[in-house]
Amino acid sequence: MGDKLKLPVGIDDFEKIRRNTFYYIDKTKLIEQLFVNWGEVNLFTRPRRFGKTLNMSMLKCFFEIGADETLFNGLYISGNRQVCEEHMGKYPVIFLSLKNVEGLTFESAKYQMAELIGREAERFGVLKQSENLSETDKEDYLALTKKVNGKYVIDDDILYASLQTLSELLYKHYGKKTVILIDEYDVPLDKAFGHGYYREMVALIRAVFGKALKTNFALEFAVLTGCLRVSKESIFTGLNNFKILSVTDTRFDEQFGFTDKEVKELLACYHIENRFEETKRWYDGYHFGNADVYCPWDVINHVDRIKDDANAGPEAYWINTSGNELVKRFVDRAGKTTRNEIERLIAGESIEKHIRLDLTYDEIDNSIDNLWSVLFTTGYLTQTGLTKDGAYKLVIPNREVREVFKLQINEWFKKSIFSNTDRLQAFWKSFEDGNTLEIEKYINRVLSNSISVFDTKARKEEKESSYHNLLVGILTGNDDWLVKSNAEAGEGFADIIVETDDPDAGIIAELKYTKDFKEMETACSKALEQIKDRRYQEYLLNDDRRDILLYGIAFCKKRCKVIAEKMKI
Repeated sequence: MGDKLKLPVGIDDFEKIRRNTFYYIDKTKLIEQLFVNWGEVNLFTRPRRFGKTLNMSMLKCFFEIGADETLFNGLYISGNRQVCEEHMGKYPVIFLSLKNVEGLTFESAKYQMAELIGREAERFGVLKQSENLSETDKEDYLALTKKVNGKYVIDDDILYASLQTLSELLYKHYGKKTVILIDEYDVPLDKAFGHGYYREMVALIRAVFGKALKTNFALEFAVLTGCLRVSKESIFTGLNNFKILSVTDTRFDEQFGFTDKEVKELLACYHIENRFEETKRWYDGYHFGNADVYCPWDVINHVDRIKDDANAGPEAYWINTSGNELVKRFVDRAGKTTRNEIERLIAGESIEKHIRLDLTYDEIDNSIDNLWSVLFTTGYLTQTGLTKDGAYKLVIPNREVREVFKLQINEWFKKSIFSNTDRLQAFWKSFEDGNTLEIEKYINRVLSNSISVFDTKARKEEKESSYHNLLVGILTGNDDWLVKSNAEAGEGFADIIVETDDPDAGIIAELKYTKDFKEMETACSKALEQIKDRRYQEYLLNDDRRDILLYGIAFCKKRCKVIAEKMKI
């Protein structure tokens, strides 16, 4: 049966998944836990693409009046008859997803909020004829859905009170208190910060949420989701009924993200159990509370790909759903100490940091410590435990996120290298002239100030490749040179061949990696012997370039040794 089910790639509508027989990983225990761990207002913070919207859609389908109980047949919650009998289909539900509340200006974003609330209010057209509402109540409802020339027109005061007003009207009509679900509550704040109207958006969110979630007699309970736990003081002032369930909380820790067991069952359904270790290496590694979980977006996309193509490999699905601006900002801001810490993370080590779980968006760039905190709460880093003094042991969760850091580090490296044109041009001249002392000084300075992107446990060949890519990147910046990497020459493949703008001249460089500083000079000599033994010079001689300079270059950690030799023709 399982291999006949469609995979819900990009689908976060619970009813659509259940009605159209998509594969569904059962997270309905969340409903039961909401009553076991009761909170009147519950905020779940999780990284993006971890199933927040799908879970909110599931809650709406369960609690809303008129619920179709067949959607939950065979799922965990159907086994709890008490919860189902007391709560399924028993409440009016207001469900808002704020993921599209944005704009270049505050007025534009505010209209998106008004339109969102107006559209949700229109779902309850029954209120216009309700015998339980007064004429004044009905006027209040019409004010929420008023349009002029097809656009919603909601006065500011009405907008501020809109959620409270709608919940009260629903309570009066149905005689049941309202469940309020707000998905991606922090997206408008993120967008507002990026476009320069953060304070105005904070005031709007505070007004709308404050009235709906604080001292609202028509509220049964509320659930909010977001990526970042925005400081309570900024938008939830005075909200004493507020329960925050972050990535460190042990409650609900398996309800967002997939567990080992769930991933194994998913792979087994499509007869690709042999891809488990690969899936784990790339997409597992997140630690929420006491649970070890995978990113659902990655796993679903990966399985959808490999079930039909046995030769397909893992891809970076999660990181490609955003610009990863946060990592870019972090790497750009990193001083030498932080760059060393990034190297340790990429090498698989942990970094100990005190984390702030509540921040405002305008505080994020105030310090590098705040950026560490946001990288943790947004999923770019995860934790493996606490130190005695309460610091988190942070690690990069998996192969995919490690690739994000490498990508941004490489971009930062190019930017920092090519911004200092005087030093770069001096290096190119030294490289063309055979000035080994200046070449060593430049490369050693670059290595000292850059971030190594290879794993300390990597094989020797992989480390040589990292140094190789670094040097090729520097040399290809010279528009007057043709730089060949791993070029077929003589009886093998030369690491680097450079055809300079002098038609008679050329350069061949062979690179070696050694674990011991004392062996660097020997490694350089071996590199030169390899060039001559395998006759790499034939590549240049075939182009009638006879003024040939040979380089043996050795690397050890962040040090470089260079020996040059003129080719005798």
